[in-house]
Amino acid sequence: MNTSYARTMPTIAQSERAELADLFEAIGPDAPTLCSGWTTADLAAHLVVRERRPDSTPGIRLGAFAGWTERVRLGALHERGYAGLIRDLRSGPPRWSPFGLPGVDGLANSVEMFVHHEDVRRAQDGWEPRALSAGVQKALWRTLGMARILLRSASSGVTLAAPGIGERVAKAGEPMVVVTGEPAELILFCYGRQQHSRVTIEGDAAAADQLRAADLGV
Repeated sequence: MNTSYARTMPTIAQSERAELADLFEAIGPDAPTLCSGWTTADLAAHLVVRERRPDSTPGIRLGAFAGWTERVRLGALHERGYAGLIRDLRSGPPRWSPFGLPGVDGLANSVEMFVHHEDVRRAQDGWEPRALSAGVQKALWRTLGMARILLRSASSGVTLAAPGIGERVAKAGEPMVVVTGEPAELILFCYGRQQHSRVTIEGDAAAADQLRAADLGV
């Protein structure tokens, strides 16, 4: 275990990681997630492999390598078992991992852990948004500087508005629609969880419908 990781002041990535590991333990390996076709065991394997098998990373984004990534993921699930995956996830990235370099976990994993934590939470019956602190909401808002990439498949302009925090044109264009919500909800929306985010959309009705159904995210 990377002991220095455990001793530092928790970042969003660390807090979300710990809560997600607790949730994985509580609901077991066969619970649904918002990741299409994946159970909690599948998602846990993805998170562990992402940090511990850099050779499998290209397949997360590139279809030509997806087969190898999937074999590595399934291998990790078979070899470690669900309990082992949770243990590895909870311990944080190992020192030799790119994610184990100073500062990288906080930068690279805050949104990753938050979104996948919500992928599990919001796939269960009776979910409600969590009450996140103002500091966490503001930190999540800052990550939406990359929203233009996430919204590239939108057919219209998109303005993101977080009441009391800020507003930004995430994608220029006409007609312009305005998506309003807390930063946590806007992140989930922009990462393709439109149907499970608590936001409002104002503007051209056709453009709003297209945005709700668009393949958003990375």
